[in-house]
Amino acid sequence: MAQDLARTTADLMAGTDLLGIDSHGISMLPAYEEKWRAGTLRLDARARIVKWRAGTLRLDARARIVRDGGASALIDGMGGLGYPVAAQAMNLAVDKALEHGVGAVSVCNSHHFGAAGIYARIAVERGVVGLVTSSANGVIMVPTRGAMPMLGTNPIAFGAPAAYNEPFLLDMATTTVAANKVKVYDFLDQPLPPGWAVDGQGGPVTDAAAAMQFIFTHPEGGLTPLGGTAGMSSHKGYGLAMMAQILGGTLSGSAFAARRAPTRRPGEPDDVGHFFLALNPDAFRAAGSFESDMDDMIDAMHDTPPADPDEPVLVAGEPEAAERARRLRQGIPIPAALAERLRGICERAGAPYLLDGA
Repeated sequence: MAQDLARTTADLMAGTDLLGIDSHGISMLPAYEEKWRAGTLRLDARARIVKWRAGTLRLDARARIVRDGGASALIDGMGGLGYPVAAQAMNLAVDKALEHGVGAVSVCNSHHFGAAGIYARIAVERGVVGLVTSSANGVIMVPTRGAMPMLGTNPIAFGAPAAYNEPFLLDMATTTVAANKVKVYDFLDQPLPPGWAVDGQGGPVTDAAAAMQFIFTHPEGGLTPLGGTAGMSSHKGYGLAMMAQILGGTLSGSAFAARRAPTRRPGEPDDVGHFFLALNPDAFRAAGSFESDMDDMIDAMHDTPPADPDEPVLVAGEPEAAERARRLRQGIPIPAALAERLRGICERAGAPYLLDGA
């Protein structure tokens, strides 16, 4: 990748790990190498692939704006990794919100962009409310009453700034758990909680390695919608996944993976779609009053009598903020199995492996 795009990608991945979201940080690098070697990160016909040092392919994908409607825009990711185009899109949505009060930007022809919440964080750091949704390439969610997977994890993230409290930052998969969290359990050789994954008969799978097979290899089985079972309102998670698919994929004209999979040819890009909405609170009310009311609401949540005195009531984003502070002091832990895979990537890329002795 070009140096500026690589720097943006690395910063976002490292920022994700700092927040304790180990499933979507540096642990994604092996999967991205596999995509690159399989040709799915190949650029579309309007871009170029040129030979780079040691016979490596340099991915010269740079996103471009293809529609601009004032308060709205559509960006073509040009088949590159999702991080640079997602950061560009969120910042563009914020720019538009600061000018118009509302900014909405869709992205097509993209790939995986990491954790959705890292982009909602961009919005709140610039003082606006942010909403992020995305489609997904993997077909791994089994819809309520279904027997086969039809949707991805289709994340939703939402952020709102406060004056003195940590911002409210919700980042969630619409499945009971993100697939990459199962990957982390596999790296750590730990059993899964019951209800995260199911086999082809809808039975629970608690062995992380077996769950990875149902999620990524077998045509049957997969992850449950948020809620786990119909009795626990999994239809709500299923509905939220559809909402994320419509905003992230259908609105931008990106592929619906379940329909595209049977005809997709080897090496074709994922064509994932993203959606970014920014709202400037000052366009709706007096400057500063939104943040003040956010603080009052967050304080009220903190004042809730806890069921366990040792575990006070928190709001979304606070556990990640605390973990970020801890990891800035102590460092980011890397499981041994992942470290070995990262070492192999460095060797194949001719890059120094800098984690030795860490």
